[in-house]
Amino acid sequence: MNSQLDDWSSYKCSKLFDQISTNTKKIKTKECKETGKYPVVDQGASLLAGYVDDETKVIELESPICIFGDHTRAIKWIDFNFVPGADGTKVLQPKEFLNPRFFYFLLKSIYIEDKGYARHFKLLKDADVKVPSLDVQTRIADKLDLVLAKVEAAQARLDKIPTILKRFRQSVLAAATSGELTKDWRKENDVEGWLPIKVGKIVEKIEAGKNIKCQERPPEENEFGIIKISAVTWGIYNEDQSKTLNDNSLFLENRRVKVGDFLISRANTLELLGMPVIVHQVTKNLMLSDKVLRLVMDEVNKEWLNIFLRSPLGRKEIESRATGNQQSMRNIGQKALLDIDLQLPSEPEKLEIVRCVSELLSNAGLVEKKYQAAKLHVDKMTQSILARAFSGKLFSPISEDEREDVEVNSQPKKAKPDSAKAAQVREKDVADKSDDVPESKVVSSPAIENHSEQTGEVFKLLKNNKKGMSAQALFDDLSDNTFSAIDDIFSELKRLIEQKVVIQTGVGENSTFKVTKK
Repeated sequence: MNSQLDDWSSYKCSKLFDQISTNTKKIKTKECKETGKYPVVDQGASLLAGYVDDETKVIELESPICIFGDHTRAIKWIDFNFVPGADGTKVLQPKEFLNPRFFYFLLKSIYIEDKGYARHFKLLKDADVKVPSLDVQTRIADKLDLVLAKVEAAQARLDKIPTILKRFRQSVLAAATSGELTKDWRKENDVEGWLPIKVGKIVEKIEAGKNIKCQERPPEENEFGIIKISAVTWGIYNEDQSKTLNDNSLFLENRRVKVGDFLISRANTLELLGMPVIVHQVTKNLMLSDKVLRLVMDEVNKEWLNIFLRSPLGRKEIESRATGNQQSMRNIGQKALLDIDLQLPSEPEKLEIVRCVSELLSNAGLVEKKYQAAKLHVDKMTQSILARAFSGKLFSPISEDEREDVEVNSQPKKAKPDSAKAAQVREKDVADKSDDVPESKVVSSPAIENHSEQTGEVFKLLKNNKKGMSAQALFDDLSDNTFSAIDDIFSELKRLIEQKVVIQTGVGENSTFKVTKK
């Protein structure tokens, strides 16, 4: 057993909370409005599902609670009055012996297998957990708030990258189809201008597949299948998005998907309707479906039409010709597709545009791969930190001498050499020892060590900032600002305060630390 967990008590998770009934309170998602008096919290990924004005549905809180999504496994921290969502929204009130914030992080640390849209609440209740004393719970919760805030800030910055990349790609395509991308090239090469033309003039023919009843799985090596709309939806041909024919004799060889094919979906959401794909690799025996069209033309025009139909101008042409009243699915006919207007550059300029676009979008693709790797790392970091916290490894346990000192609000005893690590203390512990001093008063005393003898990075940062710094500001400026450095900050601050080299202004989260004057 982990010695750091020896004094943690074991529980079934169900023993840590009382469930607040929502039978007379819950409302359905369709009843929610964009604005209203009372926020609605359901089991969805977003914090709020909307608002309602019905006061009789409100759950009033005296202390924070947690929401668990029975179907979604989502866990939310709620510290405001709210109206619960419908089926699957479990409202959990932590027991009195628990720090509510600790309870929230504990729930997030529990691994629950994803069973799709099945129920998961029983799995949560049956989970085995360990709980330390209340003061250790508070220490863990406070430290996780500080550490995970850094992770969330990183996630927020990363979340902006897909939008930036999307805008960049659209800008490249817009410049390519407007002539702006090759404006200087045209001047240097003295080529002809662009000519207006219909898509039908560069497309030799259009081929469509069949609507055939299939098995809902991709075909194996010796089987034959038919592609789904989703195989050509996202810019890259995905042959795993396919179905297996019940009988190989139904396969139409003249509708086989081949390398070099230019494919689009004739039925899709408006945003994705008519999005083109050029097939670069084939490993399965697949044919066209009735909703996927193959446009036959020469290679250079394939690349040019691929750029045009994905550009803002091309999307406008597609959407203006879409038919159908359904919000989720629209259509474009072959005649309407061939009637689309576009501008056609000369053959040399088409080749130059294809080269430039390919290079720019390839660079964007490299950035996207780095983003995906970074996002995967950051997404795993939260669970890694929670796992560390609830295995007793987030920080070293408090010594008994220091625990007594914290409880009586007195100056802590000097740590013995063999217990220096156990003497580490967080910012709130340092601040709590000054609770008897008004917040506006400066806790100070003459320094007993020469400042020139101090070489730690925390001291140097404080010395260079005469106005003082908070613990958060120190963490931000520290060269090693990983979560493992947090203990070092507070340990160093404690040592500097004990040596009367640094003074503390204020208490709690409003504390500021600064170097004393000689």
